[in-house]
Amino acid sequence: METQIFLYILLFFLSLHFVFTTLKPRLSPSNTRRLIRLLHLPIKSPAVAVVFARKDVREFLDSSIQQENKQEEEDDDFGYDFDFKTYMIKKAESINKALDESIPLIEPLNIHNAMRYAILAGGKRVRPILCLAACELVGGEERLAIPAACAVEMIHTMSLIKDDLPCMDNDDLRRGKPTTHKVFGESVAILSGGALLALAFEHLTEADVSSQRMVRAVKELAKSIGTKGLVAGQAMDLSSEGLDQNDVGLEDLEFIHVHKTGSLLEASAVIGAVIGGGSEEEIEKVRNFATCIGLLFQVVDDILDETKSSEELGKTAGKDKIAGKLTYPKVMGLEKSKEFVKRLKSDAKEHLLGFDLDKVKPLIALTNFIANRNN
Repeated sequence: METQIFLYILLFFLSLHFVFTTLKPRLSPSNTRRLIRLLHLPIKSPAVAVVFARKDVREFLDSSIQQENKQEEEDDDFGYDFDFKTYMIKKAESINKALDESIPLIEPLNIHNAMRYAILAGGKRVRPILCLAACELVGGEERLAIPAACAVEMIHTMSLIKDDLPCMDNDDLRRGKPTTHKVFGESVAILSGGALLALAFEHLTEADVSSQRMVRAVKELAKSIGTKGLVAGQAMDLSSEGLDQNDVGLEDLEFIHVHKTGSLLEASAVIGAVIGGGSEEEIEKVRNFATCIGLLFQVVDDILDETKSSEELGKTAGKDKIAGKLTYPKVMGLEKSKEFVKRLKSDAKEHLLGFDLDKVKPLIALTNFIANRNN
């Protein structure tokens, strides 16, 4: 009897898989989302993931650009009414206060001055806010994640200091101010970046959580900035400069952005979920969400670099094009890149289905903020 039941269930799922595999090419992204909601299918089910995986990028490139109507956009936003500006200001104030206290003006003064100059120069604080929001999403408290939020911002600032150096991207402007090496010199800038890197891990360990969670958080952060993360992306980015568009593909471009920008954004969210005590399923949902917004962040960055002025951006505009770097507008074209932003935004939100509707609001709003930002 049990064998018969098993065979019936197996036959049912095989039939279901065949039907959806046949239907998949005929389903638009918006219709796919509606079907998922209609059938109440869990997004993270392995079988469903295979059937409803995002279109292959090359298929997307060959498709016509379609503007989703207003109703579909409202559906993607889940009808939320959330005061994100107030939320961002409140969280940024907590983070800035903690960062200010974490780097006192002690000897060596020149190094600490450079560290404070770089990290307190402004910025949207997307990564640390993402860390706090992910912690609260899974039921954790903000106070638990503040050290981790500071740590990811220290790492991010370190990467900006090094990214701006003459041997890297050779930039003179960051967050509307002269870059760190322009103010303090290259040697002090390099040392201050190294000091921020060390301080980040020291600060992370101050979080009041179990040793098991802490070890996992440290591992996530380390992995995000090494040869499996930021360093790999930066190395590929440098080696791709000046290459002919025909010699590289979207795989190369996505590798750069997923590692150079996306890896730290992903780590920020995952660390927040780990510290907040999230389950393995919740942590993986957060990871998949963060992977989408990490790529989303960089696609938007590429678009802004091509369409905005230096005054609007607070950094040198058009430098990627001048340097011959791989960007989404260069490989996809500007309009396709804008459409890709919509796809990524929608994908990101789908990974948040199943979480508490109130706790998920900040991450939905953060996704919209990243997609619609002007600098």
